[in-house]
Amino acid sequence: MAYQYNQYMKHNYGAGPCILPQEVFKQAAQAVLDFNGTGLSILEISHRTSEFEAVVDETVRLIKELMGVPEGYSVVLLQGGASLQFSMVPQNLLGSDKTAAYLDSGVWASKAIKEAKLFGNVNVVASSKEANYTYIPKDFEVPADSAYLHVTSNNTIYGTEIHAFPKSSVPLVCDMSSDILSRQINVADFGLIYAGAQKNIGPAGLTIAIVKDDLLGKVDRKIPSMLDYKVQIDGGSMYNTPPVFAIYVAMLNLRWVKSKGGVAELEKENIAKARALYEEIDRNPLFKGTCKVEDRSRMNVCFVMENPELEKPFLKFVEDRDIVGLKGHRSVGGFRASIYNALPITSVHVLIDAMRDFADQQKG
Repeated sequence: MAYQYNQYMKHNYGAGPCILPQEVFKQAAQAVLDFNGTGLSILEISHRTSEFEAVVDETVRLIKELMGVPEGYSVVLLQGGASLQFSMVPQNLLGSDKTAAYLDSGVWASKAIKEAKLFGNVNVVASSKEANYTYIPKDFEVPADSAYLHVTSNNTIYGTEIHAFPKSSVPLVCDMSSDILSRQINVADFGLIYAGAQKNIGPAGLTIAIVKDDLLGKVDRKIPSMLDYKVQIDGGSMYNTPPVFAIYVAMLNLRWVKSKGGVAELEKENIAKARALYEEIDRNPLFKGTCKVEDRSRMNVCFVMENPELEKPFLKFVEDRDIVGLKGHRSVGGFRASIYNALPITSVHVLIDAMRDFADQQKG
């Protein structure tokens, strides 16, 4: 079946910064010219105005609502990306005499491990590095005296995802950058969740953290104010000038998520999109997946060609159909189809049609 699409738009499979809903782009573009009838651009409005304080308040409120954040947790809007969280987490949670447990499931997890070692002892409880991170380690032990267990829920480079989070007797800390808001989770199972915005929340430049309040203030070190969760929380996410535009666009996107029926409805769509694409990869003799089936990501579908010599011709073939961002990460090769919340299932079927047509072309 050939699917119809807007001929002026691209089918964007980029891993991030990534696709956002068209209506969000349009609303954000209007606000660049005139924010809420103020006669000022969102790019120039003071973050101390009541109009922008309302944006921050709504953004936090929507995150709490959409994710079901319980009492006793704070949502804080930060800068520096998830990469800054790699050091901010241990600075705030790992005492110099303690050990933190880390699960090594990919590049971003290994970078988090490296940063944590600057602040205390690190115990890598399991790793899939020996298999080029093609699976999620399971059935590992976490010492009961660990300060916390850190996991990365979705690995964008390798196309793996934790589908069942480990049960932990210690606080569970999760880098949820690339699958936050794509599926329902129980926030109460976590001590701290952090995520860069540029996948399912908004544009690059914003990071969110959801922190269990009673975890803070227990380390014996002095923490720089900008890197202290409590200082940032007490400052209402405005200890210093926040990323105003990124927060505003995130608010618009969170409104869109709510209008779609919330995370539960988006999860259904994401399951359908991933299932359709993986079925074609498994059916089509030209392609094959790169990771264990049970650990396949719903957000980042990684695959290669049985004949590597056909990869460049296939990329050219799909680009001629306005499919962009499909090239895989250099450490894996092949292709990576990032199918975040805003990518419609029609775009997935455009890619599937291209895969089938390319296969037919190879038959001669």
